[in-house]
Amino acid sequence: MWIRNCWYVVAWDHEIPSADAPTLFRRVVLGEPLLIYRSQQGDVVALEDRCCHRHAPLSAGRREGDCIRCGYHGLLFDRGGVCIEVPGADKVPAKACVRRYPAVLHNKWVMVWMGDPDAADPALLPDNFSCDHPDWRYLPGYLHYDTPWALIADNLLDFSHLSYVHEATLGGSERIAHVRPAVERIERGVRVSRRVPGVPPPAYYRPLWDFSGPIDRWLDYTFTLPATLLMHSGARPAGAPEDEGGDGIRFHSCQALTPETATSTHYFFQESHPSDKGDAGTTQSIFDGLMAAFGEDRDMISAQWRNLGLGSEFPMLSLAMDAALTQFRRVLQAASEVEARRDVAARSSG
Repeated sequence: MWIRNCWYVVAWDHEIPSADAPTLFRRVVLGEPLLIYRSQQGDVVALEDRCCHRHAPLSAGRREGDCIRCGYHGLLFDRGGVCIEVPGADKVPAKACVRRYPAVLHNKWVMVWMGDPDAADPALLPDNFSCDHPDWRYLPGYLHYDTPWALIADNLLDFSHLSYVHEATLGGSERIAHVRPAVERIERGVRVSRRVPGVPPPAYYRPLWDFSGPIDRWLDYTFTLPATLLMHSGARPAGAPEDEGGDGIRFHSCQALTPETATSTHYFFQESHPSDKGDAGTTQSIFDGLMAAFGEDRDMISAQWRNLGLGSEFPMLSLAMDAALTQFRRVLQAASEVEARRDVAARSSG
């Protein structure tokens, strides 16, 4: 189930070549091929990567200023997706065009609105502030999954798996799974809060701070449409007051799932630490630890997907730990029904 009237992360800022680079960037999103490039003014342009003539990818062509020349038969498209030249033809057909998608660069995330262009709402852009803020440092991450996005969303909505999938990395204690989080329904998603007192520090924390004893951990995040996680997390010495600053550790994480196809997913992520804590080596160590842990997730979810592919007469068993993912799927279903009604109304009026 995909919601189209949303901003989707399609790339990190650094992935898109500069305006004077000879290469063109392509990424498939919601089953649609996108060509993404920078204009000479520096803004981001997103076009359908499929020439209207014989459906060759425009990304296999070349740039001419802010226009794109198809590498197959030479049709030239402007940044609005309109064909302005057909070699050998005196007139360009009115139907010679490709779709242009609303696109913005937002705190280092290149975001594309995949639905009705007239409905594109900047107010719905995520608050991924730590992706571009001097008080926070991180390295940008990307993973490709050969699994449906919903399985990865389920993983992010239930952190009880930290105790077992990430026992030697992000987890470090079975108690995480035994502490039931608070789950709150919010507009376009859910808010999840988990407090885990008196546990050993996980190996993942060591690059930033060497705890001398047990710690109290917290993980507070929102998970909103289409599939964006924004999380404050951290730890302090066990028993220390929550409002006591200084002697602890904190992170801000921004993660986004973008369906590529029905069975594959783009995963964009970062884990920021305060810029006044640690140095570039610390940032690299945190990133390396995150990549190791997220590799554990991908291995488990990929194995789950292979099992699901074998088929089963039994449905998945819902448990108390599934509260957040159950709530989010209700949000998703409601949004899907709204879009379906809107599509029917649009076809009727057309």
